[in-house]
Order: sequence, then C-alpha cells, then structure tokens
Amino acid sequence: MSQTLFIDEPSRAAARKRFETLPMPTRLNEEFRFSNLKALDLTAFSSPTAPFAGDRDRIIKGSVGLAQSAGRMIFANDGLLARELYGDTLATKGVIWKPLDVAAREHPGLLAEHFMVQGAPLGSEKFAALHAARVKTGTLLYVPRGVEIALPVETFHWLSGEANSVFPHTLLIAEEGSKVTLIDYFMGATSGTSGLALGFNDLYIGPGARVDYVCVQNWNLKTLALQVNNTVVSAGGEVKSLNVNLGGRYARTESMSRLSGEGGRSDMLAVTVGAGEQEFDLRTFQDHAAPGAASDLLYKNALDDASRAIFAGMIKVEPDAHRTDAYQKVRNLLLSEDAEADSMPGLEILADEVRCSHGATSGQIDADELFYLLARGIPKHIALELMVQGFLQEAIDRLGNEVLGAKLGELVRAKLGA
Repeated sequence: MSQTLFIDEPSRAAARKRFETLPMPTRLNEEFRFSNLKALDLTAFSSPTAPFAGDRDRIIKGSVGLAQSAGRMIFANDGLLARELYGDTLATKGVIWKPLDVAAREHPGLLAEHFMVQGAPLGSEKFAALHAARVKTGTLLYVPRGVEIALPVETFHWLSGEANSVFPHTLLIAEEGSKVTLIDYFMGATSGTSGLALGFNDLYIGPGARVDYVCVQNWNLKTLALQVNNTVVSAGGEVKSLNVNLGGRYARTESMSRLSGEGGRSDMLAVTVGAGEQEFDLRTFQDHAAPGAASDLLYKNALDDASRAIFAGMIKVEPDAHRTDAYQKVRNLLLSEDAEADSMPGLEILADEVRCSHGATSGQIDADELFYLLARGIPKHIALELMVQGFLQEAIDRLGNEVLGAKLGELVRAKLGA
C-alpha cells in the first residue's frame, strides 16, 4: 500500500481501483471465520452530507467528555465543527494537533512516513482500500521528544443522517520519552438511521514513550462499523489501548500491536456490552518482533438478548524474539440463553525462551452472588447491573486513571440501563 494515500489524487484513485479489484470476504477466508458476511453489504451507503445547523449545535453540546482535558476536536459527517486547544504551552513545546487534511498540507513528511503503512493485517484489506480512497479528515497528534501532555486529548466523531458514511482516521506519533492520553469517541447523532463507519488509526510509540489510547465506540444501533487499529511499539515504549464497544448493528474491530523494539510493552484491553441482535467481531494480533518485550490482552464481553461476540486472537513470536512475555485472556458473560460467544485464541511461537499463554471462558451470572444481593433488598435489575459492571470494570481499571475510568463506567452503565 502506498505511503502517500492521503496526499494526492493519483493515490486515491489507486486505492479506489484496489477496492474495486479486491474480492469481498467469503467463508473461505480464515480471518472472517464465524463472521456474519451478509452484514458487510456496503451498497446502500453514500457520501455524507453536512449536518443541518440545528444538528450542528446539538452535536457540539452533546460532545461531553472529561471535566478537564488538554483539548477537544469535534467532527460530524467527516466535517470539522469545533477545535479547542486549552492553553498555548503545548504549541510552544512543538506539539502538533490538527485535522488530518490540514496536517497533510503542512506536515506531509509525517504522513508519508506513518499514514496507513501497516495496512490491514487481519483481513480487511478491501475495506482499508476504501478508507484510503474516501478518508477526508481526522486527527494528527504529534508529541515531540520528552514532552508530556498531562491531561487527555479528546476527539469526537459523529455520524448523522440516513445512509451516510464516515471514514474517521487517527494518527498518533509519540516521540522518544513523551507521554500522552488520547480518547476517540465515535457517536451516533440520530438513533433510527442506518450508516457506515469505516475507521482507521495508526499509533506509533517511540522509545521509552508512554501512551494511553481509548476508543469509545457508541454509534447508533443501525450502524455498520468497521475499525482497524494498528499500533507499533519501539524499544522500551509502553502503550495501553482500551476499546469500549457499545453501539453498532454489526461492529468489526481489528487490532494489531507490533512490538518492534526490545523491552516494549502493549496492554490490549476491551469492554463489550451487547444487547438485542448486536454482533461484535473482534480480531487481534500480538506481534512480537523484538526480544524482551511483553504484551497482555484482556477482553471482557457481556452479552444479553440475542447478541453475539466473536473473538479471534493470535500471539506470534517472531524468530529471535527471545524472552517474550505474552498473555491473552477472553472472558464472556452470557446474560441470556440466546446470547452467543465464539472465542478462538491462538499461539505461533518461532523463538525459544518465551512465556506465552492464552485462554477463553464463557459463563453466566453466579446464582449465589445474585441471591446475596437480592437478600439484602437490592432490586433484581439493579443487582444484575452491579454484577455486570463489576465484571467489566477489571479491564477499565487496568488504565490506572480514576477520572477516565469513572467516565467510561458512566457510559457502560448507560448502556446497561438501556
């Protein structure tokens, strides 16, 4: 895939041709095993129209994140509505935080080196090509060497209107010794309309850098959502990445974390709350390419009604990636007899002197624990909500940020209450 897809029209044309040439996934594709291929029909969706003036105001008012942040950017239907950077000290330190279309003009070298160069290693090459052909904007966050952004940076992406499509993109480059937290919120502005959201992010964690990245997927319940997350961790760098999956009719997320430098660490976390007939298709890849690196994956799914979750994850230890320390754990909580969870963890070890393990469990609410709460006068629906919240909270707490954890807990409780 070209490294200049976002910069010039010839590259866009090449991406469109690639999308048209590549076949749609079939049952013969291992990367789409158990997937609902009928849900991947893209023919009904068109280019987005700008939201009406009243919707613009409502969207801006509805973009409520943390009480304190370093900045906020709000998009609706791939158009920028607002950008707020609180304080001017970050700019003086060399921090770049701009809409991606502006960054492509002003910082073409950064995009040429980093934009979509990892491709889509978990099966969605066709959809990645469509994203490259259609992406209009998103965010570039560049944190220079040794710079720490104390408060989180927040971006809101909204999808509004009937049969519209959006292609949000996040590019984060954290140079050596830097530190930053970035939160992406993906939101549905209208509840009864269908839509397509095809997102992509590139996260680059430099040597010794510390990055926390949170993706809150809360599209409306008629949205077809596809998201490709690629992370590259250099020597001694550390990243914690949390996906909170709440919305979408069918939501597929592909998350790759490549440990390219010795001593790097990647924590891959996810919380999924399914209801109705929602389907969540979760694919992960922990790629250890350097010695002495560590990765730890914890995915927790709570599924009610006839909702469904698919997990397929692979830990790969490349040759010479000795002293690898890698874990993978998936836990499914089934809240109804019709809920379904399919888990396929895997290992591919091509080096010696490693410690790797994986596992997946599925279970129901513990009857004794539920009885304990009911016996103390707690109504059943509240008791169940508390138990599910407690089950999911472990992954959220791994971020180690109480303020952010409380915000994410509120979003989870809202979904559970609904």
